[in-house]
Amino acid sequence: MIIAKNISYGYSRLTVYEESSFSIIKGELVGLVGPNGAGKSTLFKLLKGEDSTTTGSLEVRGKVGYVPQEVKHDPDLESAIDIQSYLDPEMKKEMYELMIMLESLEVNAELDTKPKNLSGGQRTKLALLRAIIQEPDVLLLDEPTNFLDTEGKRFIMEFLSDYPNTLIVISHDINLLDQHLDKIIAINPHTKRIEEYKGNYSKYVKLKGNNDTMLKKKFENDQKEINRMKKSLQKMASGATEKGARARANVQTRIDRIKEKLPELPKEVKDIKFTLPDPQHTSEIPLQAKDISISFEGNTILSDVSLAIRRGERIVLYGPNGAGKSTFIKILMGRLQPDTGEIIRDEELHIGYYSQEFETFDFNKTIIEMIEEKCTLSMTQIFPILGSFNFPRPKLYQKIGSLSGGEKTRLSIAMLMLQNYNVLILDEPTTYLDMISQRTILEALKSYKGAMLFVSHTEEFVEGLTPNRIMLLPENKIKYWIPKDISNFNG
Repeated sequence: MIIAKNISYGYSRLTVYEESSFSIIKGELVGLVGPNGAGKSTLFKLLKGEDSTTTGSLEVRGKVGYVPQEVKHDPDLESAIDIQSYLDPEMKKEMYELMIMLESLEVNAELDTKPKNLSGGQRTKLALLRAIIQEPDVLLLDEPTNFLDTEGKRFIMEFLSDYPNTLIVISHDINLLDQHLDKIIAINPHTKRIEEYKGNYSKYVKLKGNNDTMLKKKFENDQKEINRMKKSLQKMASGATEKGARARANVQTRIDRIKEKLPELPKEVKDIKFTLPDPQHTSEIPLQAKDISISFEGNTILSDVSLAIRRGERIVLYGPNGAGKSTFIKILMGRLQPDTGEIIRDEELHIGYYSQEFETFDFNKTIIEMIEEKCTLSMTQIFPILGSFNFPRPKLYQKIGSLSGGEKTRLSIAMLMLQNYNVLILDEPTTYLDMISQRTILEALKSYKGAMLFVSHTEEFVEGLTPNRIMLLPENKIKYWIPKDISNFNG
């Protein structure tokens, strides 16, 4: 049971929530939604007792469990000597039961393996299994499908339907939120209120859409009224009498009051438009891999993998966690040398790379400092593109290290759009993103005219980019893409 009564929270001069109330009864499955930076992870900190509300009361009954968004920074996982001690520190399960659980999630590792040596997706699966075994009264899942393959996401959906206690999940995966949930808790960054919606995500979107339509209509009507009164002011400008001056002051006061109360339009009710520079010309095949093989500690990761990326085409790289997708990308980028095979690069090749780790960022610099260092476009071209990615000019003076995961992702993709790359390689670009940011990124990439190789397990995102081909690992098969054909995902 969770009861929040008139809670407010903020820090420095920033208000996150204001006079908000909600309740969650035992056994409810709840989706927590809101744009990046709205305060979802902050609410989890309050529910875990790591911080306190500024005003109001927040009561959480029972033991609280938590699976973080970035499992790689989980100290319990990093310090665990093996998988068994991490999954089941209280030894509730027999070894064979743990092995069955690992096999059900396709984690191909022995119980004596160190968890920190596994891939990001496999570590996420371990963290979820650990939570299932502990079975807390309230379980908080922060983006549980990040880094997961299709099988992992299917497991999460089944887990949601079977969990016996209270569960609250933050997720930008539409399919996940649209099944099994009893309630949506939505953080509205415009009103600073936490809102409750009964039913699943689809029902929430419908109700919220109606509210946004009304909001947009009010905004437009208020703007019309402001314009009408401004015209009246112009007509009254010639009046030099004291009575005329008072009348003008009254009209200006009314204009100022309406402006103060003008609602801020949510980003999703604004049009998203992009005008991007054309990429530099290359040959017909700017990047090619021939017979690539690589092994680590006796384990074969890639075997005789070949791929020719043609000018302007889009290829989705697909496979389960641990199939070698990130390894193949690092070889294409020249960051890792294969045991055998070769990479052939066109002389005019300029690769733009997106990584979930943001290793290309200097977290101590501000956004504007990085842009001035790396971009050759004029500021008149740069500012509109950054604005489309929801980076207004005042935001550009913020340090990169202080941005949320979703903001770093948006900035990373924006930087790719602002530079003259003719091939983009993207490793899970929708990780950390709310649904509106996913749409923003999708619209930007759809307008990109260069070649693209990308990894994504978000089917709506893949469908939106309409790839020409799909490369399947570890099978090392290349197929033409057929929209809405499930065979694309099972080889």
